[in-house]
Amino acid sequence: MDRRQFLAAAAAGITTSAAGCVEAFESAAETTYGREPPVVEPRPEGIYWPTHTEQMTMAGMGTTSDGRRVALSYTYPHRFWRVFRGDDGYDSRLFEVESDDAVHLMATVWDGTTGVVLPVSSVDIAVTGGNNVDERETIYPMLSQRMGFHYGDNYHLDGDGIYTAAVTVGGVTAERFGEFQERLDAPESVEITFEYSESARNDLGFTEYDNAGEPGAVDPMEMEMTPTGTVGDLGGTAMGEALADDIRFRASLVEADRFDGPYLAVTAATRYNEFVVPDMGLEASTDDGFAEPLAAGLDPDLGFHYGVAAPELTGEETLTVEMTTPPQVARHEGYETAFLSTPTVTLE
Repeated sequence: MDRRQFLAAAAAGITTSAAGCVEAFESAAETTYGREPPVVEPRPEGIYWPTHTEQMTMAGMGTTSDGRRVALSYTYPHRFWRVFRGDDGYDSRLFEVESDDAVHLMATVWDGTTGVVLPVSSVDIAVTGGNNVDERETIYPMLSQRMGFHYGDNYHLDGDGIYTAAVTVGGVTAERFGEFQERLDAPESVEITFEYSESARNDLGFTEYDNAGEPGAVDPMEMEMTPTGTVGDLGGTAMGEALADDIRFRASLVEADRFDGPYLAVTAATRYNEFVVPDMGLEASTDDGFAEPLAAGLDPDLGFHYGVAAPELTGEETLTVEMTTPPQVARHEGYETAFLSTPTVTLE
């Protein structure tokens, strides 16, 4: 397996408990890292209630020179799924916790001015400290029911101690509009120093659920300083919405100077909690011959979306959306069976 390891910890100097960042969990007795309940079988082919959730601790925050905010946090190491293409289409493959995994590291990246969570080309972390740790790795874009869109992976830490994480955030890969056009295109780095201890990690809450496997989702974390990445309000002339494979599509024809004419914008959000669903291929069409692939877009007002210039549209047309490639993001439990065979839908 193509193993990518990453570092995490609880913050030093700016050390904080979950209070003010996440809501407290009711701890499960005698729970330690790596002790996850078995995966639910059979699982629905859609979003479902996970077997458990975990409390997390903030490791620290930093701001790049162009205003990107980066938050690092950690929790127990846990399983996740990555998407691969096979002979019969796409499927998600389980990545189990390994024996030397100490934590699951999570990084959220957003624009400090607008609060828009950013899809970037990569997030990698160079870590030094502890018992002579010195390594750099790239972490996966992910979807979680508690955190929404973020970057993460399990990581081996070598002992309690002080660590420094140099986090390099790649440029935004989506087409940028408005004030985003002049920035967010180049890699930027921040350094975060923190302290890690195994005992602090073992004190994190761990909650199991009796309704695991049922359709639905747990509530997002209530984080005062870190956004979870929900879809924005498109405005303009609404062209309908539809639900398919637990993705809610909404479309609007927007006219503004920054778009140089009528612009078709489509958001894709999880059925529950309205998290953005990035990194997929979409095509929009109408009965009168319009058919165009939609590109990932990032706008200060619309947020992350999929769109295309559409001077021939009036907003009165009936719009159909087809998924040409399922979301390529890794998935936490509860998302791994969804968004893989999304049918073509007509918005109403």
